[in-house]
Amino acid sequence: MSIIQDYLRYNRQMMLPEIGDLGQEKLKKARILVIGAGGLGCPILQYISTAGVGTIGVVDFDKIEIHNLHRQILYTESQIGQDKATTTKSVLETLNPLITIVTFEEKLTSANAIQIMQDFDCIVDGSDNFETRYLVNDTCVTLGKPLIYGSILKFEGQLAVFNHKGSKNLRDLFPEPPNPKDVPNCNLNGVLGTLPGIIGTMMAHETLKLIMDLPTLENELVLFSTLNWSFTKLRF
Repeated sequence: MSIIQDYLRYNRQMMLPEIGDLGQEKLKKARILVIGAGGLGCPILQYISTAGVGTIGVVDFDKIEIHNLHRQILYTESQIGQDKATTTKSVLETLNPLITIVTFEEKLTSANAIQIMQDFDCIVDGSDNFETRYLVNDTCVTLGKPLIYGSILKFEGQLAVFNHKGSKNLRDLFPEPPNPKDVPNCNLNGVLGTLPGIIGTMMAHETLKLIMDLPTLENELVLFSTLNWSFTKLRF
């Protein structure tokens, strides 16, 4: 019955010769951890869950607020005040009852990062601050885990794959995090609601390709401006 269920649900992507039965089985066996269930995390989680990633971990300690709703479309107004991680688990299990969702309702810190991340195959960073991004990166390097990286601001986004099959990591590109006082953020500068959907979906796409051993970004940083649709890849 499981094979029939899988085919009925996933056959449109299984038709692709690059995926097929083998690729779908890789997705089913994969264990992916997503850091943050916010603007980037919502589309990432929706797309990797509906694609059939077998086990998905979610790290988030926030509660849903009304200002989240214009871009975090996993949530509805009736869920304001609820824990993001718990709500995410409920929604994703409704989207795809064939997968397993594991939640971590706590802030990722240097004290718990290794314990949380060690049992997953790949880490996807949807966090919104440099402290967490560097912590995630450094823990991935320590554990030998590949990292899907993305960030957004206003109309622009960035995307990279770090620490994958010997590729470079975030510190090879930016050795030290910037001073928080010098860094603009969405809380102060804003973001168009569709942007995290665009970049988050791109991050989900790279995650699925990585799981199935399809070509992914390698020592390249994608810079994407959605205001004028300029797309640049920088090698590092």
